[in-house]
Amino acid sequence: MFYKEALKKEHRYGINADIGWDKLDNTAHLFPVIAGESMSNVYRIFVNLNELVDRKILQQALNTVLPKFDGFNVRLRKGVFWYYFEENGKPAPRVKEEHAYPCRYIVENRNRSYMFRVSYYKNRINLEVFHVLTDGMGGINFLKELTYQYLRIAHPKLGEQVGDQLSVDTSLNREDSFLKNYKKSHTKGYKTQKAYLIKGEKLRKGEFGVIHGTMSVQKLKEVSHRYEVSINEYLVAAFIYSVYTECLHQMPSKKPIRVAVPVNLRPFFHSVTTKNFFVMVSAEFLPEKENYSFEEVVSAAKQSLREQITKEHLEELFSYNVSNEKHLIARAVPLMFKNLAMRYVYTQAALANTTTVTNIGNINVAKEYEPYIQMFGAFLAMSKGQSLKGTICSYGDQLMFTFSSVLADTSVQRGFFRRLVEDGLEVTVETNGVYYE
Repeated sequence: MFYKEALKKEHRYGINADIGWDKLDNTAHLFPVIAGESMSNVYRIFVNLNELVDRKILQQALNTVLPKFDGFNVRLRKGVFWYYFEENGKPAPRVKEEHAYPCRYIVENRNRSYMFRVSYYKNRINLEVFHVLTDGMGGINFLKELTYQYLRIAHPKLGEQVGDQLSVDTSLNREDSFLKNYKKSHTKGYKTQKAYLIKGEKLRKGEFGVIHGTMSVQKLKEVSHRYEVSINEYLVAAFIYSVYTECLHQMPSKKPIRVAVPVNLRPFFHSVTTKNFFVMVSAEFLPEKENYSFEEVVSAAKQSLREQITKEHLEELFSYNVSNEKHLIARAVPLMFKNLAMRYVYTQAALANTTTVTNIGNINVAKEYEPYIQMFGAFLAMSKGQSLKGTICSYGDQLMFTFSSVLADTSVQRGFFRRLVEDGLEVTVETNGVYYE
């Protein structure tokens, strides 16, 4: 009876203030369906400080910040027709020193029913988020405020200087921007043709490889300018070229190398929501002959991305998904049958991409906190058919490209950084130790 009444109220109001619950956004519906130990759908965003992290202070900061963020202070519930969020009400999850591999599946009953975790290692604060809560921009929004609170407690004079309130740049908006901006659509914009997949020997069960490459933003701009592309286009093209040279050995392929690229929709639709608000486009390169040059790969990636990243096309992509969700027949189907359909659709879409490269963008912090912060970074968990992924994140003049992988071979990563060095970039590379012999 509770679920039926809740569903009626959900359709009318969106949020029930009496029991403190909220709907999932359009993209979030998928993540609980496909998540598990082998595909966690957890991403990590981290910040390196210029000092060692104190666990007690970090716990105090989390205890203070969490109640202010309704979007993180929830647990996931399963209804008859949809999953939904309910206010958690438990104490904040425990902050722990990192001792395991990153991006592990978050088991709710071991985490006080929260869908995120906070850990630390030496001078690094880690925030890991189940994608059902929010995308990378929502994660950054929370991590920055957690970091600010930590620094204010650790440095009382700083706290006296800036005060003890949320930053003016921090959003608490929980609007479903998919629903607000969609237009009725019957156009399917996503590609489902199978792509070339990177295969090979896997790391031992549970292991997770991370390789960071850090370089100058200014110098990267100069290199990208030579190819007449953006930094994002250049790095995506370098990834494609590395797969082409290291896996296909510059030979023809019947399947394209296709890189899924998430696009943050907020700038296009003037949104400040902390819920998920992104769509996927793809950079594609089909090697129909031997020995393509890097310039040819750059041109192909540039063309495919620029054709897709327009407001009109992005609107078509998410409107198609929202239209399906809003269909009355689909809404009346019990959740167990929706899950079967969503798993099938997801599998088709997942195998249509070789990998994913996401760009968190340039992270800015309030001026008063800059002396305490060294760098931000991020990376993704693995997904079906994608055993190697890339993430771009920058802070100040430093850009970090991070590979996350469950493959034992690192030839694609080496080829990628070699390509950058050949273009004149100085790259500092470090790993989490998985690949040490």
